[in-house]
Amino acid sequence: MRLYRQTVEDFGIYAGKEMQLQELEALRKAAGEMSAKMRAVRIVSASSVSAKDLERRLIRKGEDPSQAKAAVAWMESLDLVDDLKTAQQVVERCIHKGYGLARAKQALYEKRIPKEYWQEVLADYPQQDEAIVDFLRSRLGCEWTDKDLKKAIDALLRKGHSYGRIRAGLEALSMDADLFPEE
Repeated sequence: MRLYRQTVEDFGIYAGKEMQLQELEALRKAAGEMSAKMRAVRIVSASSVSAKDLERRLIRKGEDPSQAKAAVAWMESLDLVDDLKTAQQVVERCIHKGYGLARAKQALYEKRIPKEYWQEVLADYPQQDEAIVDFLRSRLGCEWTDKDLKKAIDALLRKGHSYGRIRAGLEALSMDADLFPEE
């Protein structure tokens, strides 16, 4: 059994100490709770996660589901897990990477952010028109073929941009948007 220092101190454990069965069970329970808490701290310190995602990851790592739920509640009580702040961070990262609205929604879904926060964090999501134009310029250069254009458009679609916004980007670069069939 792996014990953290706090658990050893709480139970007054020392070399050679004999324990009753009830005390041993209480020690196992406390060790499991502390293990879930420490694993939760490590996960949160590595990246921002939602409460649901943290609980799922703890269970996947082998923690007892009830202890995982308790660890998440403990982290929330310390304001170390906040779904709204995590949602804001995810959206800021998407904006910085030049992703469209659809890709930002996908990122929120992947992070298991509750949908009740989506509208609030996506309310001021920029159109990303400049990012689309910059992307097209960098991908196509001066001489490009229809195949190059198709690849660039497909990449923009994967980044979550809408057909209408991509057409606007093509028109801003004075490219023939008719080469781009709207699907």
